[in-house]
Amino acid sequence: MSHFKLSANPAPEQIRSHLEAMKQAHIKEGPASLELRKDRITRAIDMLRTNREAIVEAVRADYGSRSRYHTLIADILGSIEGLRYSRDHLQEWMKAQPTIEPFPGTRAWIEYQPLGVVGIISPWNFPIVLAFGPMAGVFAAGNRAMLKPSELTPQTSDLLADLIARSFDPMELTTILGGPAAGASFSAQPFDHLVFTGSTQVAHHVMRAASDNLVPVTLELGGKSPVIVASDADLKQVAERVLTVKTFNAGQICLSPDYVLIQEDRVDAFVTQARHALTQMYPAIRDNPDYTAMINVRGFERQLELAEDARAKGATVISLAPAGEDLSDPAIHKVAPTLIVGATDAMRVTQEEIFGPMLPIVTYRTLDDAISYVNDRPRPLALYYFGNTLTERQYVAARTSSGALVVNDAMTHVFVDALPFGGVGSSGMGHYHGEYGFRTLSHAKPVLLQSEDGESNLVMRAPYRNETGATIVEMINA
Repeated sequence: MSHFKLSANPAPEQIRSHLEAMKQAHIKEGPASLELRKDRITRAIDMLRTNREAIVEAVRADYGSRSRYHTLIADILGSIEGLRYSRDHLQEWMKAQPTIEPFPGTRAWIEYQPLGVVGIISPWNFPIVLAFGPMAGVFAAGNRAMLKPSELTPQTSDLLADLIARSFDPMELTTILGGPAAGASFSAQPFDHLVFTGSTQVAHHVMRAASDNLVPVTLELGGKSPVIVASDADLKQVAERVLTVKTFNAGQICLSPDYVLIQEDRVDAFVTQARHALTQMYPAIRDNPDYTAMINVRGFERQLELAEDARAKGATVISLAPAGEDLSDPAIHKVAPTLIVGATDAMRVTQEEIFGPMLPIVTYRTLDDAISYVNDRPRPLALYYFGNTLTERQYVAARTSSGALVVNDAMTHVFVDALPFGGVGSSGMGHYHGEYGFRTLSHAKPVLLQSEDGESNLVMRAPYRNETGATIVEMINA
């Protein structure tokens, strides 16, 4: 292995030159075999498994305080499970898919062909799994990749670049390090496909840059994922399961529950259950290594601004911080889970994606009111419905549109590699995970083998006679 790495913040022409070399290598060497695809996936698994402690420490250093278990569960295990699932099912996915016989004696099938070189722009909140989640599809489909990790987790990104350089030939996988300028140059390259995970705001710029080269994109964004609490939902269950995800990575997750829709007469009971659930999970926050900090001081300050804006506009702000703990130090930049009771549309916390542990509580009277509230807003990446009535569950599923629907839980679907992961509308486009990543990052090439007599070709051949017209009319009227 050459241990080759591009310098940090490379010029656009350097990125372009390396991309062209990767494309030429892809063409020269031909489609990757099943064995090579499995080997690339296995090397990625081994790289992550062998270096997991170094990765845990790098992510912790970037955050200041990041739960070891959050990194192990989401970034390391999540990546390895996705890679392993693709490796284990790859032979089946690669098989040509026959179709119905289109004409007598004629055969047709679909072959899944590698696209070439795929660009991946991964974010800071889960810097490993949001790189190697799509990478599983890249390698399974027989592609090569260029990765642009986030500059907001510099130690993790530097480590990842070093590990990749030691595990992969630069013509298979390489890393581009740098800030916004490098990101802008990266998204403007003529990739064969581009996968971006990040904010909807940045996605506009990425998609615009990709369009100049007609590069197809998969956008994994975010938005405001609602929790609808039905009248028969178990509030203890709702509080425990919602706060499990809301406190995971301190809510810095695109799939984090962004607000709770609940009937007004159940709000106080929900608050009580939320206090109890939080106490059981985190009896301490400030010095608790299991509670993750905000990514930086700016992220910390923004959460406080969201709470203060809501308070100034009439909301009741309920911090679930353990009694006596002082979390005001920006150097620690930890924010306790905070309920925003009486949230209204005038508040920033209901307008913006929160990306933190603030949890607005919005009340509704009827289930149709709750559904209308969700439908009046951009389509979310996920919708979480808590309730035990089958007809109501089916009603919510039919009347709402979201990237995913999870019943009586939050975010669990993301760990199931047999399910597609992706958004709808402003929460994203395209899917990956498992077979869906393989299909997204392959070209489904139709192949047709004409029959000996070429019957389907004859109807188009001049000179045209009366019997030809009669045949056409007969086919139209069939």
